[in-house]
Amino acid sequence: MKRRLLFGERMLLGDGKEPFNAVIPFRLRGTFTLKEIQQALAQIQNKHPWLRALISHDEKNIPWFNVPEKPVSIPVRIVTRQSEDQWQEESRREWNTTFNYEKFPLIHFIWIKGEDVSDMLFAFHHCLCDGGSAMAFLKEFLIVLDNPAADIGVENPIMGIQDVVPSPILNSRRQKLKARFIGRLAATAIKWIPTGKKAVERQSDYLIHWKLDETVSKELITYCKSRGVTVNTFLSAAVLQAFKKVRAEKSFNKVSCPVDIRRFAGQIKEDHIFAFGLMIVVSSDEKLSFEDNLRAMQKSVEKKTSKLNPYITMMVMESGHDALSNFTRLLKNGKSSNDCMFSNLGRIQIPHEYKEFTVDTIFSPSVIGPLGNTTTMVTSTYRGEMDFSFMGSEGYLPYTDALAVREEVMQVIHSQLKQMAVS
Repeated sequence: MKRRLLFGERMLLGDGKEPFNAVIPFRLRGTFTLKEIQQALAQIQNKHPWLRALISHDEKNIPWFNVPEKPVSIPVRIVTRQSEDQWQEESRREWNTTFNYEKFPLIHFIWIKGEDVSDMLFAFHHCLCDGGSAMAFLKEFLIVLDNPAADIGVENPIMGIQDVVPSPILNSRRQKLKARFIGRLAATAIKWIPTGKKAVERQSDYLIHWKLDETVSKELITYCKSRGVTVNTFLSAAVLQAFKKVRAEKSFNKVSCPVDIRRFAGQIKEDHIFAFGLMIVVSSDEKLSFEDNLRAMQKSVEKKTSKLNPYITMMVMESGHDALSNFTRLLKNGKSSNDCMFSNLGRIQIPHEYKEFTVDTIFSPSVIGPLGNTTTMVTSTYRGEMDFSFMGSEGYLPYTDALAVREEVMQVIHSQLKQMAVS
Protein backbone atom coordinates (compact mmCIF):
# COMPACT_ATOMS: atom_id res chain seq x y z
CA MET A 1 0.00 0.00 0.00
CA LYS A 2 1.35 3.43 -0.93
CA ARG A 3 0.23 6.94 -1.73
CA ARG A 4 1.84 10.22 -2.69
CA LEU A 5 2.00 12.87 0.04
CA LEU A 6 -0.48 15.70 -0.39
CA PHE A 7 0.77 19.31 -0.69
CA GLY A 8 0.25 20.09 3.01
CA GLU A 9 1.95 16.87 4.08
CA ARG A 10 4.94 17.60 1.83
CA MET A 11 5.18 21.11 3.26
CA LEU A 12 5.26 19.73 6.82
CA LEU A 13 7.76 17.02 5.87
CA GLY A 14 10.15 19.44 4.17
CA ASP A 15 13.43 17.83 3.23
CA GLY A 16 13.24 15.58 6.29
CA LYS A 17 16.33 17.15 7.86
CA GLU A 18 14.42 19.48 10.19
CA PRO A 19 11.94 17.92 12.63
CA PHE A 20 8.32 19.09 12.73
CA ASN A 21 7.08 16.96 15.60
CA ALA A 22 4.02 16.83 17.82
CA VAL A 23 3.89 15.21 21.25
CA ILE A 24 0.89 13.97 23.26
CA PRO A 25 1.78 13.20 26.89
CA PHE A 26 -0.50 11.37 29.33
CA ARG A 27 -0.22 9.98 32.87
CA LEU A 28 -1.40 6.52 33.90
CA ARG A 29 -1.73 4.98 37.35
CA GLY A 30 -1.03 1.26 37.25
CA THR A 31 1.72 -1.23 36.45
CA PHE A 32 2.73 -2.28 32.95
CA THR A 33 5.18 -4.50 31.14
CA LEU A 34 7.05 -3.63 27.97
CA LYS A 35 5.39 -6.59 26.25
CA GLU A 36 1.90 -5.21 27.05
CA ILE A 37 2.83 -1.78 25.67
CA GLN A 38 4.39 -3.23 22.51
CA GLN A 39 1.34 -5.44 21.94
CA ALA A 40 -1.01 -2.43 22.25
CA LEU A 41 1.16 -0.41 19.85
CA ALA A 42 1.13 -3.31 17.37
CA GLN A 43 -2.68 -3.39 17.51
CA ILE A 44 -3.07 0.29 16.65
CA GLN A 45 -0.52 -0.21 13.87
CA ASN A 46 -2.61 -3.11 12.59
CA LYS A 47 -5.65 -0.84 12.45
CA HIS A 48 -3.95 2.18 10.83
CA PRO A 49 -1.77 1.52 7.74
CA TRP A 50 -0.06 4.92 7.87
CA LEU A 51 1.23 4.17 11.41
CA ARG A 52 3.23 1.43 9.68
CA ALA A 53 4.29 3.59 6.74
CA LEU A 54 7.81 4.59 5.81
CA ILE A 55 8.56 7.37 3.33
CA SER A 56 10.31 6.79 0.02
CA HIS A 57 11.02 9.18 -2.86
CA ASP A 58 10.32 8.48 -6.53
CA GLU A 59 12.54 9.40 -9.52
CA LYS A 60 11.17 12.98 -9.41
CA ASN A 61 12.07 13.22 -5.71
CA ILE A 62 8.40 13.26 -4.69
CA PRO A 63 7.75 11.59 -1.30
CA TRP A 64 5.33 8.68 -0.90
CA PHE A 65 3.89 6.92 2.15
CA ASN A 66 4.86 3.29 1.67
CA VAL A 67 3.58 0.48 3.90
CA PRO A 68 6.11 -2.40 3.84
CA GLU A 69 5.01 -6.03 3.68
CA LYS A 70 6.90 -6.69 6.91
CA PRO A 71 5.98 -3.71 9.11
CA VAL A 72 8.49 -2.11 11.46
CA SER A 73 7.25 -1.79 15.05
CA ILE A 74 6.77 1.61 16.67
CA PRO A 75 10.06 2.26 18.54
CA VAL A 76 9.73 2.43 22.35
CA ARG A 77 12.17 4.45 24.45
CA ILE A 78 12.13 3.83 28.22
CA VAL A 79 13.40 6.28 30.85
CA THR A 80 13.14 6.03 34.64
CA ARG A 81 10.61 8.44 36.13
CA GLN A 82 12.33 10.88 38.48
CA SER A 83 10.00 13.90 38.63
CA GLU A 84 6.46 15.11 37.94
CA ASP A 85 7.62 17.44 35.16
CA GLN A 86 9.95 15.01 33.40
CA TRP A 87 7.43 14.64 30.56
CA GLN A 88 8.14 18.28 29.64
CA GLU A 89 11.86 17.59 29.29
CA GLU A 90 11.13 14.51 27.17
CA SER A 91 8.65 16.49 25.05
CA ARG A 92 11.35 19.06 24.24
CA ARG A 93 13.75 16.26 23.40
CA GLU A 94 11.23 14.72 21.00
CA TRP A 95 10.62 18.07 19.27
CA ASN A 96 14.24 17.94 18.14
CA THR A 97 14.40 14.26 17.19
CA THR A 98 14.63 13.71 13.45
CA PHE A 99 12.66 10.74 12.13
CA ASN A 100 14.64 8.25 10.05
CA TYR A 101 11.52 7.74 7.96
CA GLU A 102 13.11 5.54 5.31
CA LYS A 103 13.64 2.81 7.91
CA PHE A 104 11.19 3.51 10.75
CA PRO A 105 7.57 4.71 11.13
CA LEU A 106 6.84 8.38 11.68
CA ILE A 107 5.89 7.77 15.31
CA HIS A 108 7.76 7.05 18.56
CA PHE A 109 6.55 5.97 22.00
CA ILE A 110 8.26 7.15 25.18
CA TRP A 111 7.62 5.41 28.50
CA ILE A 112 8.67 7.43 31.55
CA LYS A 113 8.48 4.44 33.84
CA GLY A 114 7.56 4.74 37.51
CA GLU A 115 6.52 2.13 40.07
CA ASP A 116 2.81 2.97 40.26
CA VAL A 117 2.64 6.05 38.02
CA SER A 118 3.95 6.27 34.45
CA ASP A 119 4.04 9.20 32.09
CA MET A 120 3.81 8.16 28.45
CA LEU A 121 4.24 10.14 25.26
CA PHE A 122 3.28 9.61 21.64
CA ALA A 123 5.67 11.63 19.47
CA PHE A 124 4.93 11.80 15.75
CA HIS A 125 5.88 13.78 12.68
CA HIS A 126 3.19 16.38 11.97
CA CYS A 127 3.03 15.29 8.30
CA LEU A 128 1.56 12.00 9.55
CA CYS A 129 -1.52 13.44 11.26
CA ASP A 130 -3.10 16.23 13.30
CA GLY A 131 -4.13 16.38 16.96
CA GLY A 132 -7.60 14.98 16.23
CA SER A 133 -6.17 11.84 14.63
CA ALA A 134 -3.67 11.45 17.46
CA MET A 135 -6.41 11.60 20.09
CA ALA A 136 -8.20 8.82 18.18
CA PHE A 137 -5.25 6.44 18.25
CA LEU A 138 -4.47 7.39 21.87
CA LYS A 139 -8.02 6.32 22.77
CA GLU A 140 -7.55 3.04 20.89
CA PHE A 141 -4.16 2.43 22.51
CA LEU A 142 -5.69 2.73 25.98
CA ILE A 143 -8.53 0.36 25.04
CA VAL A 144 -6.19 -2.40 23.86
CA LEU A 145 -3.63 -1.77 26.62
CA ASP A 146 -6.44 -2.49 29.08
CA ASN A 147 -7.96 -5.36 27.07
CA PRO A 148 -5.81 -6.90 24.28
CA ALA A 149 -8.87 -8.81 23.02
CA ALA A 150 -10.84 -5.59 22.33
CA ASP A 151 -11.87 -4.98 18.73
CA ILE A 152 -10.87 -1.49 17.54
CA GLY A 153 -11.68 -2.19 13.89
CA VAL A 154 -9.59 -1.47 10.80
CA GLU A 155 -9.18 1.93 9.17
CA ASN A 156 -10.12 2.35 5.53
CA PRO A 157 -7.31 4.85 4.88
CA ILE A 158 -7.43 8.03 2.82
CA MET A 159 -5.56 7.22 -0.39
CA GLY A 160 -5.56 10.71 -1.88
CA ILE A 161 -7.64 13.81 -2.62
CA GLN A 162 -10.29 11.65 -4.30
CA ASP A 163 -11.18 10.15 -0.90
CA VAL A 164 -11.83 13.61 0.58
CA VAL A 165 -13.30 15.75 -2.19
CA PRO A 166 -16.63 14.42 -3.55
CA SER A 167 -16.30 13.35 -7.19
CA PRO A 168 -18.93 15.85 -8.53
CA ILE A 169 -16.70 18.67 -7.21
CA LEU A 170 -13.35 17.03 -7.97
CA ASN A 171 -14.35 16.23 -11.56
CA SER A 172 -16.22 19.47 -12.24
CA ARG A 173 -14.53 21.34 -15.10
CA ARG A 174 -15.57 24.66 -13.54
CA GLN A 175 -14.17 23.78 -10.12
CA LYS A 176 -10.95 22.42 -11.63
CA LEU A 177 -10.43 25.61 -13.64
CA LYS A 178 -11.21 27.73 -10.57
CA ALA A 179 -8.73 25.79 -8.40
CA ARG A 180 -6.07 25.98 -11.10
CA PHE A 181 -6.57 29.74 -11.55
CA ILE A 182 -6.40 30.49 -7.81
CA GLY A 183 -3.40 28.18 -7.49
CA ARG A 184 -1.48 29.90 -10.31
CA LEU A 185 -2.36 33.34 -8.94
CA ALA A 186 -1.14 32.37 -5.46
CA ALA A 187 2.02 30.72 -6.82
CA THR A 188 2.91 33.86 -8.80
CA ALA A 189 2.25 36.16 -5.83
CA ILE A 190 4.30 33.96 -3.47
CA LYS A 191 7.21 33.97 -5.92
CA TRP A 192 7.49 37.76 -5.79
CA ILE A 193 6.82 38.42 -2.10
CA PRO A 194 10.13 39.71 -0.67
CA THR A 195 11.68 37.60 2.10
CA GLY A 196 14.87 37.64 4.12
CA LYS A 197 17.87 35.74 2.83
CA LYS A 198 17.71 33.40 5.80
CA ALA A 199 15.23 32.32 8.46
CA VAL A 200 14.98 33.96 11.89
CA GLU A 201 17.47 32.44 14.32
CA ARG A 202 15.10 30.28 16.37
CA GLN A 203 17.43 29.80 19.35
CA SER A 204 16.30 27.64 22.29
CA ASP A 205 12.75 26.26 22.50
CA TYR A 206 10.63 26.19 25.65
CA LEU A 207 7.39 24.69 26.98
CA ILE A 208 5.18 26.34 29.61
CA HIS A 209 2.41 24.21 31.08
CA TRP A 210 -0.47 24.98 33.44
CA LYS A 211 -4.02 23.93 34.31
CA LEU A 212 -7.24 25.54 35.44
CA ASP A 213 -8.84 23.51 38.21
CA GLU A 214 -12.27 21.98 37.72
CA THR A 215 -14.11 24.84 39.46
CA VAL A 216 -12.52 27.62 37.43
CA SER A 217 -12.87 25.60 34.22
CA LYS A 218 -16.59 25.15 34.87
CA GLU A 219 -17.02 28.86 35.71
CA LEU A 220 -15.29 29.82 32.45
CA ILE A 221 -17.60 27.58 30.41
CA THR A 222 -20.64 29.06 32.23
CA TYR A 223 -19.35 32.60 31.55
CA CYS A 224 -18.97 31.89 27.82
CA LYS A 225 -22.43 30.36 27.56
CA SER A 226 -23.97 33.37 29.31
CA ARG A 227 -22.26 35.72 26.82
CA GLY A 228 -23.17 33.65 23.77
CA VAL A 229 -19.53 33.01 22.79
CA THR A 230 -17.39 29.91 22.53
CA VAL A 231 -14.53 29.15 24.91
CA ASN A 232 -12.30 29.30 21.84
CA THR A 233 -13.31 32.90 21.12
CA PHE A 234 -12.91 33.92 24.77
CA LEU A 235 -9.40 32.45 24.99
CA SER A 236 -8.42 33.96 21.63
CA ALA A 237 -9.51 37.37 22.95
CA ALA A 238 -7.55 36.79 26.18
CA VAL A 239 -4.44 35.79 24.22
CA LEU A 240 -4.70 38.86 21.95
CA GLN A 241 -5.09 41.17 24.96
CA ALA A 242 -2.14 39.50 26.69
CA PHE A 243 0.16 39.93 23.68
CA LYS A 244 -0.92 43.57 23.30
CA LYS A 245 -0.10 44.31 26.94
CA VAL A 246 3.20 42.39 27.05
CA ARG A 247 4.55 43.07 23.55
CA ALA A 248 3.02 46.55 22.98
CA GLU A 249 4.11 47.82 19.52
CA LYS A 250 5.74 44.45 18.76
CA SER A 251 2.34 42.72 18.86
CA PHE A 252 0.42 42.05 15.63
CA ASN A 253 -3.18 41.73 16.94
CA LYS A 254 -3.48 38.45 15.03
CA VAL A 255 -3.97 34.90 16.28
CA SER A 256 -4.18 31.97 13.85
CA CYS A 257 -6.75 29.36 14.85
CA PRO A 258 -6.85 25.90 13.25
CA VAL A 259 -10.34 24.65 12.37
CA ASP A 260 -10.97 20.90 12.32
CA ILE A 261 -11.59 19.89 8.70
CA ARG A 262 -13.83 17.03 9.91
CA ARG A 263 -16.54 19.62 10.64
CA PHE A 264 -16.85 20.30 6.91
CA ALA A 265 -15.68 17.15 5.15
CA GLY A 266 -17.72 14.16 6.29
CA GLN A 267 -15.50 11.81 4.28
CA ILE A 268 -12.77 12.28 6.90
CA LYS A 269 -13.70 10.14 9.87
CA GLU A 270 -12.61 10.72 13.46
CA ASP A 271 -10.18 7.82 13.34
CA HIS A 272 -8.62 8.66 9.96
CA ILE A 273 -4.89 9.29 10.10
CA PHE A 274 -4.82 12.65 8.33
CA ALA A 275 -2.84 15.91 8.64
CA PHE A 276 -4.75 18.47 6.54
CA GLY A 277 -6.12 21.49 8.43
CA LEU A 278 -8.04 24.70 7.82
CA MET A 279 -7.21 28.05 9.39
CA ILE A 280 -8.80 31.37 10.29
CA VAL A 281 -7.15 34.52 11.68
CA VAL A 282 -8.73 36.31 14.64
CA SER A 283 -8.15 39.94 15.65
CA SER A 284 -9.66 42.31 18.20
CA ASP A 285 -10.86 45.91 18.03
CA GLU A 286 -8.85 48.10 20.41
CA LYS A 287 -11.72 50.62 20.63
CA LEU A 288 -14.09 48.08 22.18
CA SER A 289 -14.32 46.78 25.74
CA PHE A 290 -13.38 43.16 26.37
CA GLU A 291 -17.01 41.99 26.44
CA ASP A 292 -17.99 43.96 23.32
CA ASN A 293 -14.92 42.56 21.61
CA LEU A 294 -16.03 39.05 22.48
CA ARG A 295 -19.34 39.49 20.68
CA ALA A 296 -17.72 41.16 17.67
CA MET A 297 -15.05 38.47 17.47
CA GLN A 298 -17.65 35.70 17.72
CA LYS A 299 -19.53 37.17 14.75
CA SER A 300 -16.27 37.45 12.81
CA VAL A 301 -15.28 33.86 13.65
CA GLU A 302 -18.67 32.52 12.54
CA LYS A 303 -18.52 34.52 9.30
CA LYS A 304 -14.98 33.36 8.47
CA THR A 305 -15.70 29.77 9.43
CA SER A 306 -18.83 29.66 7.24
CA LYS A 307 -16.70 30.67 4.24
CA LEU A 308 -14.18 27.86 4.69
CA ASN A 309 -14.27 25.40 1.82
CA PRO A 310 -12.03 22.38 2.41
CA TYR A 311 -12.69 20.94 -1.03
CA ILE A 312 -11.62 23.90 -3.15
CA THR A 313 -8.76 24.61 -0.71
CA MET A 314 -7.41 21.09 -1.20
CA MET A 315 -7.84 21.30 -4.97
CA VAL A 316 -5.97 24.63 -5.06
CA MET A 317 -3.13 23.22 -2.97
CA GLU A 318 -2.89 20.03 -5.02
CA SER A 319 -2.56 22.14 -8.16
CA GLY A 320 0.44 23.90 -6.66
CA HIS A 321 3.03 21.20 -5.97
CA ASP A 322 5.50 23.00 -8.26
CA ALA A 323 5.24 26.10 -6.00
CA LEU A 324 6.09 24.16 -2.83
CA SER A 325 9.69 25.38 -2.54
CA ASN A 326 8.67 29.07 -2.90
CA PHE A 327 5.85 28.63 -0.38
CA THR A 328 8.19 26.96 2.13
CA ARG A 329 10.78 29.72 1.62
CA LEU A 330 8.11 32.35 2.34
CA LEU A 331 7.04 30.59 5.55
CA LYS A 332 10.63 30.14 6.74
CA ASN A 333 12.15 33.47 5.72
CA GLY A 334 9.17 35.81 5.60
CA LYS A 335 8.48 38.30 8.39
CA SER A 336 6.22 37.04 11.16
CA SER A 337 2.75 38.57 10.91
CA ASN A 338 0.86 36.97 13.81
CA ASP A 339 1.35 36.74 17.55
CA CYS A 340 0.80 33.02 17.85
CA MET A 341 -1.21 30.04 16.80
CA PHE A 342 -3.96 29.13 19.24
CA SER A 343 -5.59 25.71 19.11
CA ASN A 344 -8.40 24.46 21.35
CA LEU A 345 -8.95 20.71 21.13
CA GLY A 346 -11.98 21.03 23.40
CA ARG A 347 -13.20 18.24 25.65
CA ILE A 348 -11.17 15.05 25.25
CA GLN A 349 -13.66 12.18 25.05
CA ILE A 350 -11.47 9.44 26.54
CA PRO A 351 -12.54 7.40 29.59
CA HIS A 352 -10.72 7.93 32.86
CA GLU A 353 -11.15 4.51 34.50
CA TYR A 354 -10.15 1.17 33.02
CA LYS A 355 -10.00 -2.31 34.55
CA GLU A 356 -6.21 -2.42 34.75
CA PHE A 357 -5.31 1.26 35.25
CA THR A 358 -6.65 4.82 35.49
CA VAL A 359 -5.83 7.83 33.34
CA ASP A 360 -4.69 10.50 35.77
CA THR A 361 -4.51 13.20 33.10
CA ILE A 362 -3.96 13.87 29.43
CA PHE A 363 -1.75 16.90 28.90
CA SER A 364 -2.42 19.21 25.96
CA PRO A 365 -0.30 18.31 22.94
CA SER A 366 2.74 20.34 21.96
CA VAL A 367 4.12 20.89 18.48
CA ILE A 368 7.03 22.81 17.05
CA GLY A 369 8.55 23.02 13.58
CA PRO A 370 10.79 24.99 11.23
CA LEU A 371 8.15 26.92 9.24
CA GLY A 372 8.40 30.40 10.73
CA ASN A 373 7.06 31.65 14.06
CA THR A 374 6.97 28.72 16.50
CA THR A 375 4.82 30.47 19.13
CA THR A 376 1.83 28.18 19.78
CA MET A 377 -0.71 27.75 22.57
CA VAL A 378 -2.76 24.56 22.77
CA THR A 379 -5.56 23.91 25.22
CA SER A 380 -7.78 20.92 25.91
CA THR A 381 -10.11 19.79 28.68
CA TYR A 382 -9.90 16.41 30.38
CA ARG A 383 -11.74 15.32 33.53
CA GLY A 384 -13.18 18.83 33.80
CA GLU A 385 -9.81 20.60 33.94
CA MET A 386 -8.66 22.96 31.23
CA ASP A 387 -5.02 22.28 30.37
CA PHE A 388 -2.60 24.60 28.56
CA SER A 389 0.65 23.98 26.69
CA PHE A 390 2.44 27.14 25.54
CA MET A 391 5.50 26.59 23.38
CA GLY A 392 7.86 28.88 21.56
CA SER A 393 11.43 29.87 20.83
CA GLU A 394 13.63 32.65 22.22
CA GLY A 395 14.26 34.02 18.71
CA TYR A 396 10.54 34.72 18.17
CA LEU A 397 9.16 35.32 21.67
CA PRO A 398 11.57 35.53 24.64
CA TYR A 399 10.77 33.12 27.45
CA THR A 400 10.27 36.01 29.92
CA ASP A 401 7.66 37.52 27.58
CA ALA A 402 5.96 34.14 27.22
CA LEU A 403 5.70 33.87 31.02
CA ALA A 404 4.23 37.39 31.13
CA VAL A 405 1.69 36.45 28.39
CA ARG A 406 0.67 33.39 30.44
CA GLU A 407 0.18 35.55 33.55
CA GLU A 408 -1.85 38.10 31.61
CA VAL A 409 -4.11 35.42 30.09
CA MET A 410 -4.81 34.13 33.60
CA GLN A 411 -5.43 37.68 34.81
CA VAL A 412 -8.03 38.20 32.06
CA ILE A 413 -9.77 34.92 32.93
CA HIS A 414 -9.97 35.66 36.66
CA SER A 415 -11.01 39.31 36.21
CA GLN A 416 -13.88 38.35 33.88
CA LEU A 417 -15.05 35.58 36.19
CA LYS A 418 -14.92 38.02 39.10
CA GLN A 419 -17.10 40.47 37.18
CA MET A 420 -19.60 37.70 36.44
CA ALA A 421 -19.72 36.77 40.13
CA VAL A 422 -20.37 40.41 41.12
CA SER A 423 -23.06 40.92 38.48
